[in-house]
Amino acid sequence: MRIQYLEIVSKDVDGVCAAYEAANGVRFGAPDPGLGHARTAPLAGGGLVGVRGPLRTTEEPVVRPYWLVADIEAAVAAVVQAGGFVAVEPTPIPGHGTFAIYLQGGNDHGLWQL
Repeated sequence: MRIQYLEIVSKDVDGVCAAYEAANGVRFGAPDPGLGHARTAPLAGGGLVGVRGPLRTTEEPVVRPYWLVADIEAAVAAVVQAGGFVAVEPTPIPGHGTFAIYLQGGNDHGLWQL
């Protein structure tokens, strides 16, 4: 298993980015409109960590890993079979890949296909 995108939704984007930069020696880029204006930095082994603010007033802070999968439709079907609830159907993000979000066990989970 490999995390392709680690999404962190926070009400203090700059503070979270500054702490990660100081602790890990990484640099976060400018907000990426394709990723909800998340500021991103590379993850070891590939992928990105993105820190963004809530996209709507009802969105709560969350840390959501998106696991890299070869076939997102098959992966979504498998998590539904295992009892997961699909919150966001597979959705393409131009230049980034396709993502889906499911809920299971009280946590948000993501899937990502390049």
